[in-house]
Amino acid sequence: MSIDAQMDEMLRFHAIVETEDGMSIVTKMGDDGLTGLWSGERVRKDDPRVEAYGTVDELDSHLGEAKHYLSIDACLSIVESIQRDLYRLAGELATRTGVFVKQIEDEDVNRLGALVDRYEAELGLTGFVVPGMTLASAKLDVARTVCRRAERRVVSLAWDADVRPSLRRYLNRLSDLLFILARLEEKAAGKITYVKSGG
Repeated sequence: MSIDAQMDEMLRFHAIVETEDGMSIVTKMGDDGLTGLWSGERVRKDDPRVEAYGTVDELDSHLGEAKHYLSIDACLSIVESIQRDLYRLAGELATRTGVFVKQIEDEDVNRLGALVDRYEAELGLTGFVVPGMTLASAKLDVARTVCRRAERRVVSLAWDADVRPSLRRYLNRLSDLLFILARLEEKAAGKITYVKSGG
């Protein structure tokens, strides 16, 4: 996809409009309590679909904050890759009719699963851990719990709408990965702490 096409999609998703003075995110189109989906329909802002992709957006913002505290280059690279995935995932959730241009696929889910397996083996955890023992891991743990909430919102949406299983699987795998990344940051600082001191 060309840069111009990607920009057009971004503007459409974020409802950025062109004015006489340039580009503006202020459209006033949501003042009536409705918002526009990627696929063009107008729906209530408290619609389960909006709640689902809105929670994914919240997760993306938490990751955007967390990455500024990460001490491990590999963790930073993974988080930035996840943010790109979340843009696609939210876009698909915001598409009620038609097919989103670049969907989350099983290969994306498998990529996260492979990272979990790789780094979990390196960590060698021996029990339940106390979360948030460094600032970086605390930020990742908050993101992990928001990811779990996003997954619940997608599950709720799936009761009444068609949601491809790969979206749920991606969020499920992502929360596991965020847990592992948080523990990697703690291991680097020598601060993995078990609930049971002998664990």
